Amino acid sequence: MVIAVVFQALLWIWFLGCVFSWRFGKVLLVEGVGFKSMEFIVLCVYTAGIAAFHLFPPAGKWILLGILALWFIGQFRFHWYYTIFGASERKLTGYNECFKGTVRLFPVSETRLVPDFYHIMLHLLILVNIVLCLV
Repeated sequence: MVIAVVFQALLWIWFLGCVFSWRFGKVLLVEGVGFKSMEFIVLCVYTAGIAAFHLFPPAGKWILLGILALWFIGQFRFHWYYTIFGASERKLTGYNECFKGTVRLFPVSETRLVPDFYHIMLHLLILVNIVLCLV
């Protein structure tokens, strides 16, 4: 249970970067898009899921699991699908422009979308939280 709380908090704090920019000196981890964004709505829904998980067991576990699963499916659709199957020039240009200047573990590609460090960690944290919900 403590591990679940720790990883829920880590994911919440990490995803907060989509609302407020995470910048460390000249290093940009992620550019936040503010309160009037879909990311903020997802953060609120995830917060509600965490609250349900802790306030209404065992039903809250399934609520949070559903939220995490939908979130992961969305992330797969908008990121990993294009990494695996390739992306149009328009999609690549838009993605690379949006996330230029962020920390990258792998260089950008001319044919495939390559998530930056922030998104790789976000997706891993979502997966870890899914696994912890199932345990």
